[in-house]
Amino acid sequence: MDNDTRALAAFRASWDYAEAYIAEDAVLAQARARAEEVGCTPVHPGTGAALRAVAAAIGARVVVEVGTGTGVSGLWLLRGMAPDGVLTSVDVEAEHQRHAREAFTAEGVPASRARLITGQALDVLPRLSDGGYDLVLVDGDKQEYAAYVEEAARLLRPGGVLTVDNALWHDKVADPAKRDADTIAIRSMLTALREDERWLPALLPSGDGLLVAVRR
Repeated sequence: MDNDTRALAAFRASWDYAEAYIAEDAVLAQARARAEEVGCTPVHPGTGAALRAVAAAIGARVVVEVGTGTGVSGLWLLRGMAPDGVLTSVDVEAEHQRHAREAFTAEGVPASRARLITGQALDVLPRLSDGGYDLVLVDGDKQEYAAYVEEAARLLRPGGVLTVDNALWHDKVADPAKRDADTIAIRSMLTALREDERWLPALLPSGDGLLVAVRR
C-alpha cells in the first residue's frame, strides 16, 4: 500500500468515525428507511448532527427547510431548535411529506411546530417574511441552489445561518473535470457565495458536504 492509498484509507476511516459519532435512534432510523423506500436521499448522520448543533447554538425558533424528504433533516433540526420553535418545510412531493409528518408524530412533535408546504420552493419562498428566520436549510433541486441562496439572504435575520447540503456533491465539486449540470450549479453557487460580502461562510466535509454561512 503506497502513501496516498494509506492517507485515503485513514481519511475514510476518520470520516466513517465522524459520521457514526452521534448514533441515530429508532425514530431517525425509521425515517431513513422510509426515504430509501420512496427513493429520496436524506442528510447523512454527521450532517444531521451538525444541523442540530447549529440550530441549538443560535437558539433557532423559526427555521425554513427546502426539501422535506421523509423528515430526517427535520427531526435533527427540531431536536436543536427552541422547544417552541417552528419548522417550515417545503417539498414538491406530498407523499414524502406524509412520511415526514409520521416521523414528527413518532418523535412527539406537536403539529403546530412543523408547517409542511407542498409546492415548488421558488414559488413558496418569496411568500415568506423578510428577515423573519433564524436558519435556512437548502436541500432541494441542485440547479436552483443559487436562487435558494438568494432567497435565504432575504429571509434570514442578521446573524441567521444558511446551511446547504450536498455542497461537495459526491466528491465531484472539487474535481474541475466534473462538468455535469448539477455539479456546475453547486460549484458556481459556492464561488459566488464566498465572494458575497453578505455572508461569512465555511465549507464542512460532514456527510456529502455542508456549507454553513452566517448572514452579516
